[in-house]
Amino acid sequence: MRPIQAELFEAAAPAKDAVAYFSEASAESRGAIHTRPEVAEFILDLMGWSSGNRLSNSRLLEPSAGEGDFLIPAVRRLLAEVKPDDLRIAPCIRAVEVNLGALAICRERLHELLSECGWSRLKSEQLLGDWLVHADFLTVPLPAQFTHVVGNPPYLRLESLPKDLLRLYRSQWTSLFDRADLYVAFIEKSLGLLQPEGRLGFICADRWMKNRYGGPLRALVSASFHLEAYVDFTGCPAFFDEVDAYPAVTVFRRGTGSKTYIAFRPEISATNLIPLAKSLRGETQHAAVSIRHDVAKSDQSWAFDEDGCMDVIRRLETNFPELETVGVRVGIGVATGADAVYIGSDLDVEDSRKLPLVTTRDIRSGLVAWRGEWVLNPFEADGRLVELARYPRFAAYLEKHRERIAQRNVSARNPQGWFRTIDRIHESLTWRPKLLIPDIKGTAHVVYEEGKLYPHHNLYHITSETWELRALQTVLSSRLALAFIAAYSPRMRGGNLRFQAQYLRRIRIPDWATVKPALRRKLSSAAIKQDTRIADLAVRELYGLDEATWDLLGQAGQPASTPVTT
Repeated sequence: MRPIQAELFEAAAPAKDAVAYFSEASAESRGAIHTRPEVAEFILDLMGWSSGNRLSNSRLLEPSAGEGDFLIPAVRRLLAEVKPDDLRIAPCIRAVEVNLGALAICRERLHELLSECGWSRLKSEQLLGDWLVHADFLTVPLPAQFTHVVGNPPYLRLESLPKDLLRLYRSQWTSLFDRADLYVAFIEKSLGLLQPEGRLGFICADRWMKNRYGGPLRALVSASFHLEAYVDFTGCPAFFDEVDAYPAVTVFRRGTGSKTYIAFRPEISATNLIPLAKSLRGETQHAAVSIRHDVAKSDQSWAFDEDGCMDVIRRLETNFPELETVGVRVGIGVATGADAVYIGSDLDVEDSRKLPLVTTRDIRSGLVAWRGEWVLNPFEADGRLVELARYPRFAAYLEKHRERIAQRNVSARNPQGWFRTIDRIHESLTWRPKLLIPDIKGTAHVVYEEGKLYPHHNLYHITSETWELRALQTVLSSRLALAFIAAYSPRMRGGNLRFQAQYLRRIRIPDWATVKPALRRKLSSAAIKQDTRIADLAVRELYGLDEATWDLLGQAGQPASTPVTT
């Protein structure tokens, strides 16, 4: 893990950065989402940017100022402490924005605010000349001396960025790992700009706190910062626009600590958010606020225990091994990069060059009902790409669709093997019995497939040389397994969870050799008969859980309730 790249903050900005692409871009194309005023005020309260706290001695940064959603209330609080036309507050604010239109609106709003507070236009112009910066935050040089950083960083997937800009960002920011979203780089740089004991308060998607790509950023936080507060805004109207990813408010401090104050789904109103902020700062007690210790550990996923199951999960993690330690393997089906070409019910190729494919639609009922789709297989059994000359119908089919196939990145990277699928196909997996689990679901949906079909990329597959698969199906379909997924998976739209390999692998399970024959039969029978009563009793016996603990685990993974009135 590389340290925070503070040396980059003073480096000269490259000749071509995001300014070249987003100065006149639409809000949608640059990932701009407007935050509601009550939420902006709430985050400022959480960070301690409040009138009476000698703000004129502080320095606040807004790295993605937009039209001033955070900047206007922050400046209003600062102006309450000083007399009109006092330019000594010029160092107190820096606001960076890449878009000229948004910056112009922000500037005019600040002029109006300053005028209301008695500032002359001349002094106002001078002040805003210092405060507002038209630049790409991720490349502009800034001093690392801010007491507060606040805002709502842009939500942009990396694949939506121009390739040269993405290469530039990846070369500078450790957090842009795997399929990370752009906001994680904003967090990384913002943390590095805090002075000791400085605070960062952001509202943004919560996925990085739990999934694989967030690992480097979580490690960075664990090494040098403390997560002081976390507020889950799942299902809350925190923005004026509807968003796909569930947002959370996080407050980090540059320093050490173990205690994190937590709240879930507050009602969006000043009446509720003002007292909630006091409790989340530890100044008062509140029924809606809980405390967890040592949330951030190395690069491990963060769990906030809304369901109250974490003590049980930690105990299970201590007493039982992980899935793959006891011979259970988790994988994902094939990604082709061009499903319309590679998948179909009538592929005119040699029989050896296609495999029967199972998709999420084939298992909706809980049983496999194959609809007759096939997937092209460009690999021999030993893993080598086929020689097209040996399969004339296959070669003709590929040539017919060559233009579409060649558009894929995997083709550009492999000109000799331009026709390969993104993932290698292991033909033998087709004929192995396996469990299939869809990626996104509200509850565990584990389907037994007897060994006739190859899984599509929206399905995770479970195989084992040790555990009997029907018995394993009962365990993975249980509330215990769901509690593990709910603890570590981010929530998606509609309250669904991600049943990805990284979360499935966290489930703990006994070694099959330690399971008594009678219990083995119960576990297998429950899956075959689809008997939930037998399944519950068998899983409870397997883990030695009492009724109260089992009932507690039943709360995990439930859809988010309505916002909490505080």
